[in-house]
This record gives sequence, C-alpha cells and structure tokens, in this order.
Amino acid sequence: MFGIFKNIFSKKDTTQMEKLIKEGAFLVDVRTPAEFAEGHVKGSTNIPLDQVPNQLAQFKGKDQIIVFCRSGNRSGQAKMILERNGFKNVTNGGTWQDVNEFLNS
Repeated sequence: MFGIFKNIFSKKDTTQMEKLIKEGAFLVDVRTPAEFAEGHVKGSTNIPLDQVPNQLAQFKGKDQIIVFCRSGNRSGQAKMILERNGFKNVTNGGTWQDVNEFLNS
C-alpha cells in the first residue's frame, strides 16, 4: 500500500540515478551492519548512519556519492550530514532494493 503512495507522491529522477551508477558512483549503504548482512547491493560500502560523521574521509575524492538504506529516511539524514560537511555530489538513492534494481538493469 505504501508503495502506491510512494509512486504518486515522489518522483525520483531515475535516469540521473542510473547514469550515476553506470559512471561508478560511490555506493554507500547507511543501514546497520546486521541489516547489511541480510542483503545488500553488490559493491556497496556499509557506513552506518551513526558512523557517517566519523567516516567523512571515506567520502573524500569521490566524484558522485549515492547513499541508501531500508526506506530512504536514514539515507536522507546521511545526505544532509554530508552536505553540511561540504559534499555537493550526494544523491539519496532511497531503498537499497531500488539501487540494486538500477545496478542490475
């Protein structure tokens, strides 16, 4: 049911996200290590949301960064943290399943 509302009320620029993924964006899963272990995007890096402020060095020098999680909420918070620290190249990819779908399309 929530998927219907998500599709109605949020229009992501899927073309842009596909382009970023194909160009080798740094894929960061901000879920907990336990969630990451249950399933994740191949080639993604797990930096839990609460560790993002302490792990800023891992984001430096990346052309494009896509953050994602279970629902898109934590990745939205991670995007804000990164932007407050000077990163301008951050995309909230939403759910890890969405990012995985783009990667495998």
